[in-house]
Amino acid sequence: MVGDFGVGKTSLIRRFVDRQFSDKYLSTVGVKISKKKVDLSEEKSVQLLIWDLEGHTKFKAIAPSYLQGASAAIIAADVTRQETIDNMEERLQLFLSVNPKGMAIFALNKADLIEPEQVAKLLEDIKEKQPDRVIAAYSTSAKTGENVDEMFNLISAKMIEQPAVK
Repeated sequence: MVGDFGVGKTSLIRRFVDRQFSDKYLSTVGVKISKKKVDLSEEKSVQLLIWDLEGHTKFKAIAPSYLQGASAAIIAADVTRQETIDNMEERLQLFLSVNPKGMAIFALNKADLIEPEQVAKLLEDIKEKQPDRVIAAYSTSAKTGENVDEMFNLISAKMIEQPAVK
């Protein structure tokens, strides 16, 4: 999970893994790794190792070493901060520079903080420019849980269908 600081990466992961949400902001230092088993069907499941990467600019220099070998990335932005949406493409290119066959999902987080029409417009704009390696774009809310499970379940299913070539 990558994105600028304060976009809700840790909150999205906590919502998915622990079914919890907290309004308290705690900046991630370095990397935090979470694990969750996702059952896709009675016969298929996948064990996700979710890396929560620090969003500060100084971290960009070492981020590629943490991204190396990842099958997929969720690139998160905050719908209330346009600059975080503008930076999604750069985050994607950083991920693809070390994982050219990787796939990504764009998550427009904190969708509960703006009007649904605004969210729909942002999602429409981002889907128009969506690069090939981005398999989906979602509006999400770690607070309400909106599209959090759907996003992680889709990426899990796609990873089983098309494992990344290392």
